[in-house]
Amino acid sequence: MTPLDHKQSKPRDGGPSFSKRHRLIRFAWNLAWTMLAVWTPVPLYGWRRFLLNAFGADIHRTAKIYPNVRVWYPRNLKMAEYSCLAPEVNCYCMDRIEIAAYALVSQGAYLCGGTHDIDDPNFQLIVKPITIKANAWVAAEAFVGPGVTIGEGAVLGARAVAFKNLEPFTVYAGSPAKPIRKRMINGAAA
Repeated sequence: MTPLDHKQSKPRDGGPSFSKRHRLIRFAWNLAWTMLAVWTPVPLYGWRRFLLNAFGADIHRTAKIYPNVRVWYPRNLKMAEYSCLAPEVNCYCMDRIEIAAYALVSQGAYLCGGTHDIDDPNFQLIVKPITIKANAWVAAEAFVGPGVTIGEGAVLGARAVAFKNLEPFTVYAGSPAKPIRKRMINGAAA
């Protein structure tokens, strides 16, 4: 769903950024996740996949979602086979977030699909998709900003911050993330 025009909805004055229908769906989702998933034992991945899919997500039957993951809007989340959202991940999917096969988002990472136009007097919300390609790793407490693609096999190091696309099979660290080296697979550069 597209954010409302901030000139009309005036969220800076307490107005909404999204439609009433969208907010009601998110309310129902948060209630269901809190009551039926957050407290569940770790091995109940299938149950959490079921709940996410029931609210419109596209989660492969082998994907792993830990109990205390936060998903803002399930309809914007797609996870491929053997992908993983680890404990304490915040998946702020204001726009589409796609996590490809065997991609791992480690504990405490933040995937942020929204920002604001800082030059707009109405502080208009801007949403952009995030794509995490196959075999990529977003390490512990890293931040991925709106519109970023993490290339296939790329690594975003712990607590690193990505505001730009990451090249395939490259290791990044720092804030903002900078390339450190090529990723070695079985002793050879990928």
